[in-house]
Amino acid sequence: MTNGLRTRRRHSGCPHAARLALAPLLLVAPCAVHAQSAPPPVQEEAPALDPMPDIGIDWPDMGQPDTVEPLPADPRADAAVPEGDAMVEAPEAEDAAEQNPVFTDAGEERRYKVSLSGLDGIADEQFDMRFKELSTLSQGERRRANLAQINRRVKEDGELLDQLLRAKGYYAARIRGSVSPPPAGTDRLQVRFDVVPGTQYLLSSVDLVGLAETGPREPRLREAFPVKAGDPVDADRILAGRDSLSTALAESGFPFAKVDEPEVRIDHEERRGELDIVVTPGGYRTFGNIILNDNTLFKAPHLYEIARFDRDDIYMASDVEDLRRAIVATGLVSTVTLTPKEAGDGEHVDLDVQVRPAPLRTVAGELGYGTGEGYRAEVSWQHRNLFPPEGAVTLRGVVGTQEQTASVLYRRNNFHRRDNVLTGLLSVSNIKRDAYDARTITVAGGLERQTNILFQKKWVWRIGAEIIASDEADFFSGGDRRTFFIGAVPLSLTYDGSDDLLNPTKGFRLGGRFSPELSFQSGTFGYARVQLDGSAYQPVGERVVLAARTRLGTILGSTVDRIAPSRRFYAGGGASVRGYGYQKIGPRYGPDDDPVGGKSLAEFSLEARVRFGNFGVVPFIDAGNISTSFVPRFRDLRIGAGMGVRYYSSFGPIRVDVGTPINPQSGDPKIAVYVSLGQAF
Repeated sequence: MTNGLRTRRRHSGCPHAARLALAPLLLVAPCAVHAQSAPPPVQEEAPALDPMPDIGIDWPDMGQPDTVEPLPADPRADAAVPEGDAMVEAPEAEDAAEQNPVFTDAGEERRYKVSLSGLDGIADEQFDMRFKELSTLSQGERRRANLAQINRRVKEDGELLDQLLRAKGYYAARIRGSVSPPPAGTDRLQVRFDVVPGTQYLLSSVDLVGLAETGPREPRLREAFPVKAGDPVDADRILAGRDSLSTALAESGFPFAKVDEPEVRIDHEERRGELDIVVTPGGYRTFGNIILNDNTLFKAPHLYEIARFDRDDIYMASDVEDLRRAIVATGLVSTVTLTPKEAGDGEHVDLDVQVRPAPLRTVAGELGYGTGEGYRAEVSWQHRNLFPPEGAVTLRGVVGTQEQTASVLYRRNNFHRRDNVLTGLLSVSNIKRDAYDARTITVAGGLERQTNILFQKKWVWRIGAEIIASDEADFFSGGDRRTFFIGAVPLSLTYDGSDDLLNPTKGFRLGGRFSPELSFQSGTFGYARVQLDGSAYQPVGERVVLAARTRLGTILGSTVDRIAPSRRFYAGGGASVRGYGYQKIGPRYGPDDDPVGGKSLAEFSLEARVRFGNFGVVPFIDAGNISTSFVPRFRDLRIGAGMGVRYYSSFGPIRVDVGTPINPQSGDPKIAVYVSLGQAF
C-alpha cells in the first residue's frame, strides 16, 4: 500500500458518482475533463515520472489506460482557452509542422523558455517547486532541443500539470501547450501553458472512522485533523492532516495507534468528494517499565532518573524520543533504539531499550604556544564509565613554561536527575606567572545544573566547596613566599536567553558568582568575591550580529596585599581584553613592571560578527581595568581593538582574533593573537 490517497472504482461510468480512493497527486480515477491537445507523436517513449517530492507517495503509472469515460467538456473552460496560429495542442495534434508553420526546419535545435498562465491563486511555492523539479521542459531548459523533443516535453508536462491540479482538487482542468517564435530581443522559443483549472472540488463529508474508540479524548484528537467538510479535496492538506492525527494519537497515550490511508469518494456531477479515514487507536496506555538489554553501562532505574516521565504518566512519543537523545548524549552508547511493548495488563506500555556500548576510554594530547605564556603540553586519559552509572575519571597532566599540573577529576553525569553533575577534584600545580608564583594543592567538589548543545537551558547553577593550600610569592611579599590555607564555598547562577550555546545571534545572558572565603595566613580573615557577567546579541540584517559584553567584579573585605595572589582579579588576554597579554592589565610594580592583580574588575567588549557562508569576519573593541580599590577606576581603562576571523564548523565556530592595544602601558605587545573554539563571549 502506498503512503497516500488510494484509488478504487465502484463502477466504470461517469457522470454518476464514482467511488475513488485518491492517489495524492493524480487522484487517479480521472472522471474529469481532459481537454488537452497533444503534440505530434514521436518515436521516443515518455519515461515514467519520479515520485512527487515532499509527498512520499508512489507516482501513478503514466502508461496505464484510462478506463473511466470522461465528462463532457466544460463550456466555461472552452470559452476561456486562447487560440493562436502557433499553438501546439497537447494530446490531439497530428502534425508538429502544421501546428508550427513558422518553423521551416523542425530539426533545428533551439533554446526555449517556459511560462505558465491561468494559475493565479493556485500555483503556490510548493506547486511551483514540484513543477520545476519534475518538469522535463524545466530540466532541459538550459539545453538546446528540436521541435519534436519540445513537443514531447510539452505533452509530458501537460500531464504533469493535470496531476498537480488534481492534487489540489481541480479535476476538470483544461491545459493547452503552445510553442511560439522568439520575441524581439531574444533567441529563445516561447513554450507556454494556458490553463483553465475549472471548478475546485470540495469535500461534502469527513469521517474519521474508529476515532470514537478513544472515548473522552475524541474531541481533542478530532481537532488535530484540520480538514473539514466544505474544504477543497486537497491531497497535501489531507495527508498533512493524517500525519497530524497520527502524531496527536502518539502524544495522547496511544502508542499502537494506526491511521490508514485516506479514501475519497468522488461525485463528478456534484463536483464533491467524501473523505473517509480508518483509525485504529490500539488502546490507551501509560508508561510502565523500562526493559534494558544490557546492564553493564547503567541499569533501568538510572534511565528513569534521566527520563522526563514517571511510571503511570500518559504515554507520549516525544518523551520517548527525548529519552533516546539523552541516552545518546551520555557518550556511552554507539546506537540505541526504544520500542514500545505491551506490558500485558491492558494499562501500561513498557519500553524495550536496546543499546550498543561505545568505546569508553579516551587518550588526548595538546601542544600549544601563547604569547606571554610560553610553551604548553597537555595529556589526559579518561574512562567515561569507570564507576557506573556515568562515573567518569580523568587523569590530566600539564607541562609548560609557566605551568606544571597533575590532577584527578571524578565526574558523575545525570546525578539522580537529568543534567545534574557531581564533580570531585584533586589537583597539584606549580604555576609561575608574571603576577605571582604559586605551588598549590586543591581539593574541590561541586554539584551543578549544566547546559549543553543538545539541551541548552535557561537557568544554570552551581554550588561547590574548595580547600586550598598554596605557597605563593608576589610583589607584596618582597620575594618571600607565604603559605595560604583557604576555604571557599563558590556559588553561581546564570540565565541564558540566547538562541545558541556556541554561536548566539540574538537574546542575552546574565550571570552572577558569589564566593565567600576564609583565609588562614598570619591570622584568620574573611572576604567575598563577587562577579557579574552580562552579554547581549542583536541581529542587524541577515549577515551581521552586534554583540556586547560587560563584566564587573569586586572583593568585599580585606586589603589586596593580604589576599592570596591567585585569588585576586586579573584582566587581559583572549577571553578578556584582546590586544594585551594574559593578566597584563592593571597596577604594575617592581623593576620588571609585573602586574599584581586587584580587588575590582571592569571589562567591556563590542564586536560586529559578519558572516559569509561558513566564514566570517569580526571587528572588535575591548576595554578593561583592574584596581586595588573596592570600585574599579574607569578613567584608567585600557582599550584594545582588532579583527577576527571565524570558520563556522558543524560543532561550533573556530575563532582566530588579532588585537592591538590602543593605549598600551610600557612593555605591552604591539600585536596579540588568540585561537579558540566558540565565540569570544
